[in-house]
Amino acid sequence: MSLNQRIISFYNKRIWIIGASSGIGEACANAFLSHGAKVAISARRNEKLEKIKTRWPNDQCLSITADVQNYETMEMAYKAIENKWGGIDLMLYVAGIYEPMRADNFQLNQAKRMIDTNLIGAMSACSIVLPRMLENKSGGIAIVGSVAGYSGLPQALAYGPTKAALINYCETLYYDLRPKGLNVYMINPGFVETEATAKNDFEMPALISASQAAEEILDGIQAGQFDIHFPKRFSIFLKFLRLLPYPAYFYLLKKFIKI
Repeated sequence: MSLNQRIISFYNKRIWIIGASSGIGEACANAFLSHGAKVAISARRNEKLEKIKTRWPNDQCLSITADVQNYETMEMAYKAIENKWGGIDLMLYVAGIYEPMRADNFQLNQAKRMIDTNLIGAMSACSIVLPRMLENKSGGIAIVGSVAGYSGLPQALAYGPTKAALINYCETLYYDLRPKGLNVYMINPGFVETEATAKNDFEMPALISASQAAEEILDGIQAGQFDIHFPKRFSIFLKFLRLLPYPAYFYLLKKFIKI
């Protein structure tokens, strides 16, 4: 069952991808652009954005340096998009920080950085784009979380809680915004080959490429799905785990996720 409106085509759709300089964000930018969308890409690393932009026509791809932890730069980025294209049809928030962390090496400063980027950054971006979307009664918000938000997982002592909060945030956004004509997409990938997962020193189950993740995201958005999660062989297993009593949950977690 589709909880959002289906999208027939991304051609000429105006899309703002936040966190587009690498990984899933870069892959999504290239995928949307290949479908004929107009894509504004933003991130802190301008040189990486410009490298992406050079592959596409100037009138189709807009590159804007912005830091999700700096609200003013985010506001300026959105104003630049409005000036260029008159607004956006979809905001895709991909920006995120991942630092492997367990209880015996917990670092509060790193935890705060993850909270500011992964959670507060997403809320900040929504606060910037929502007023115009609500006024127009159209548009979409897509937020990339993680299956690490489903339940407590090893090495995700700070990262996991930020993604759990994003799941709750997306659910509440959907409840508030869908009756007003807006679409909300909650995106929870498993392990994806990125700069972030390169920090892991363990075998990652069902690891997929960033381009595969982008394909899943575009397919899910086009189909009008609210709950976009992948790869299914891993994400469905974690969804199942969260339903179990804790003795069974911790037993299976230790048995199948050997970290």
